[in-house]
Amino acid sequence: MLASVSDRRLIAGGQVVTASSVFRADVLVADGLIVAVGRELDAAGAELIDATGCYVLPGAIDAHTHVSMPAGPVVTVDDYDTATAAAAMGGTTTIIDFVIQRPGQGVAEALSGWRAKLDACPLWVDVGFHFACVDLGVPGALEELAMLPEQGISSFKLFMAYSGTLMVSDRTMLEVMRVAAASGVLVLVHCENGDVVDHLVAGALARGDVSPVWHARTRPPVAETEATGRAIALAAVVGAALYIVHVSCQGALAAVTAARAAGQAVLAETCPQYLRFTESDLDRDGFEGARYVCSPPLRSAADQEALWRALAAGGLDAVNSDHCPFRLADQKTLGRHDFSLIPNGVSGVEERVMLLYDLGVRTGRISLSRWVELVATAPARIFGLAPRKGSVVPGADADLVVFDPARPRKLSASSQRSAADHSLYEGVEVAGSPSWVLLRGEPVVADGMFVGDAPRGEWVARARVGEGSTRVRLTT
Repeated sequence: MLASVSDRRLIAGGQVVTASSVFRADVLVADGLIVAVGRELDAAGAELIDATGCYVLPGAIDAHTHVSMPAGPVVTVDDYDTATAAAAMGGTTTIIDFVIQRPGQGVAEALSGWRAKLDACPLWVDVGFHFACVDLGVPGALEELAMLPEQGISSFKLFMAYSGTLMVSDRTMLEVMRVAAASGVLVLVHCENGDVVDHLVAGALARGDVSPVWHARTRPPVAETEATGRAIALAAVVGAALYIVHVSCQGALAAVTAARAAGQAVLAETCPQYLRFTESDLDRDGFEGARYVCSPPLRSAADQEALWRALAAGGLDAVNSDHCPFRLADQKTLGRHDFSLIPNGVSGVEERVMLLYDLGVRTGRISLSRWVELVATAPARIFGLAPRKGSVVPGADADLVVFDPARPRKLSASSQRSAADHSLYEGVEVAGSPSWVLLRGEPVVADGMFVGDAPRGEWVARARVGEGSTRVRLTT
């Protein structure tokens, strides 16, 4: 049933971009859904949004963010208010964040704590959860994990680095993967050999090598490559579907490619920072390199080009942000005299869609359709949100972006919606940006400006691997 006339909107005059085609069409939305896509639609009384000269895309999905995440003595600076506002300004209408279990904490307790953070904030876009497993020694942990898909959480995360806090053993990985395989859950893995990293860090500090560039030099590509291969092998043992997060180097990419060629269910992503910057940025004068500290670290220009080739050819499945911002003034500076104390993480939830268009589409590295597939359609499919999200088709949520390729935006800490005190992309001007962003048919961004009148974001349940999403939204 259509909504009242006042709730109807017609996005007219634009080029609709899907993961498979680009075509001239108008999009009619009502009651939070896409009602029709075509020409000469019956849109009497609908509010008009002029998309002439623009692309009309499905709302982007960022499946890798870290909001209000504890990291040693600090916490990432964005809460769900600022993170979702930043997402909206960049054309992202759904984020999937990580619930991270603390050592000794039960699964249900961890989830409850993260829900409390979520419920305390206005949400400007929709939010889903992954669950990061750290401690299976808590009574009932495996049983509680197996129940998470019934609660709309259909992906687990495992860390192979950060010893003493997040890093898990191979035995734990196998146990979690076994539950995931039996429950229809996707397993995400952060692939770095934590023991190798710890060994190299200890050696660097003993020599007095303490500047930010040593963050990269003590996390070499071989540590990522070995861990990627090991995660793939462990997943094969129990038949788990695997997703490698933030691939940054040629060796890890080769391991993913070989596993796929052998018929294994292995998916992988990369992030904008690996497509824009290199290890040399960590070696900037003074402490400037600390801005670029993330894990895995930035790599060589050759690694960067290999990632671009894989994105174009289908060797990587998505580009997500790994949005994990820390303040420079009083958080990153904890490592001024010891690079190992610099909080690992950079921002990107606001910039991701624009950067991939600017660096990828405008340069001819990827097509318009591949761009939309990488930032919206593939994440929706992989993470159990399709067909409800990620496509411009009747019946889908009216999460839509009118992207103007002639609307430049200068990226800066002074204009970003994130609470971070700096921007990795300070002063970078991208050629195109969103002019309108709609969440279930309601504007969150209008004529390039954030519309903060009423938060309409919701927590969203996701389907298991291989299942289509439903319209059910779990609220408890």
